[in-house]
Amino acid sequence: MRRLLVATLATALTLAGTVLPAQAAPIGGGPGLGDEYFPDYGNGGYDVSHYDVRLRYYPAEDRLTGTTTILAAATEDLSSFNLDFVLDVASVKVNNRAAAFARRGDHELVVTPPRVVNRGQAMTVVVQYSGVPSNKVAAGFTAWTRTADGALAVGQPEIAWWWFPSNDHPSDKATFDVSVAVPDGVEVLSNGVMPRNPTQDTLGWKRWSWRSLQPQATYLAFLAIGQYEITRDTTVDGQQVINAYSELLAPDFADAAKASVERTAEVVDWESGVFGPYPFEARGGVVAPPGALGFALETQTRSVYSTGFFRSGANLSVVVHENAHQWFGDSVSVDQWKEIWLNEGFATYAEWLWSQEQGEGTAQELFDYLYATRSDDFWTVAPADPAPTQIFGDAVYDRGAMTLHQLRLAIGDDDFFELLRTWVAGKQYGNADTAEFIALAEKVSGQQLDELFQAWLYTPSKPAVEGASALARRAAPPAPKSWAKIQQTHELLRSH
Repeated sequence: MRRLLVATLATALTLAGTVLPAQAAPIGGGPGLGDEYFPDYGNGGYDVSHYDVRLRYYPAEDRLTGTTTILAAATEDLSSFNLDFVLDVASVKVNNRAAAFARRGDHELVVTPPRVVNRGQAMTVVVQYSGVPSNKVAAGFTAWTRTADGALAVGQPEIAWWWFPSNDHPSDKATFDVSVAVPDGVEVLSNGVMPRNPTQDTLGWKRWSWRSLQPQATYLAFLAIGQYEITRDTTVDGQQVINAYSELLAPDFADAAKASVERTAEVVDWESGVFGPYPFEARGGVVAPPGALGFALETQTRSVYSTGFFRSGANLSVVVHENAHQWFGDSVSVDQWKEIWLNEGFATYAEWLWSQEQGEGTAQELFDYLYATRSDDFWTVAPADPAPTQIFGDAVYDRGAMTLHQLRLAIGDDDFFELLRTWVAGKQYGNADTAEFIALAEKVSGQQLDELFQAWLYTPSKPAVEGASALARRAAPPAPKSWAKIQQTHELLRSH
């Protein structure tokens, strides 16, 4: 009887083993999201929905202390996961329990929670930290810029590492709350709306708060800390318009900057007529201190500009470019960094459209000038796959815009502008790639466009241009009136 019972139990266990699936062991989240150009940027195993970044900054020491709370959900069973971050970490909690953490590589923080986070489970991660960001080097440099009166956290594709822990890749977008305490007399600019005026934090310190209401890529989050002249207004529909100018600007630079950036609301209204409704809750711009920044960046809702853009006077071209990114790059973000022509080519073409609107050179004239004058090296870079060292190269900007112009000629204005509006509406607050854009272009136009896109986006040589006007392009036509500003703008834009 005993032998029979043992045999029965053994049979039952064997049968159970064949019926019940084996439970997969929890794994560590990947140290990267598999970006083709930057495979260790971002992290696998979870998806972030919100960052709450609460900081205190000491300008005299360039020291930052703070706590970032991350709201996320596990996309697999996690025994550990990574954050991209370089400052010194004091503690990490996961779902209210102390977690172990360790450094791996120059920007990876490996977090091991005390118990497994199950797939689909909400995950609250609280990181306390401090450090001098300008002293921290990762990927061979520091993206944090110390200024004479404060600091700038502005960069692409890396910047978040130096001021808040994150899943640092544009394919994982989130909303943000950012608050920073600074000494009295120091201002703090960031993204989105200012829900309240600065409040007293401690004696001699004020806390500035900013809120981003729509999903935002981590590299588009920014800080500008220092002494700024801030202007405020509202649009007809009640949006906050907040611009800021470093008080270190010389008067002539300040005037030229204001004559440009104060027209941001006007530019956005014009672009809304071309691309569709503005996708965000606020608008504006920040002009950095002299020498602090060598480029501009389309930081969401409030672009940041180097003073260099205004060395020859007002420059609307760069304002048009950066605000076009609010649609192309910020609302519709790249799925991988190799797709960056979807940002830069579109923003450059917006400059061409603005030039035509202002009577300073048509899009066709700008195309003709570039086609005739670009050197042989320019044509060896395919804008849809430029290589990591060329993501801010000439071809990504200019050949990207030339691709769009050839597409416009091929499908006609009605279909072309319908395509742009359909693209930004259908991909709003999400991510996209070139294949999806080509598919939509063919759907909207009813045409087969593989040959056009292959020639202009993927072939590392100069495409032929059909039509009688090709003969005229053998000799360089005169530069359109807008070209000098566009060229000046692009020289700085490509210096990321």
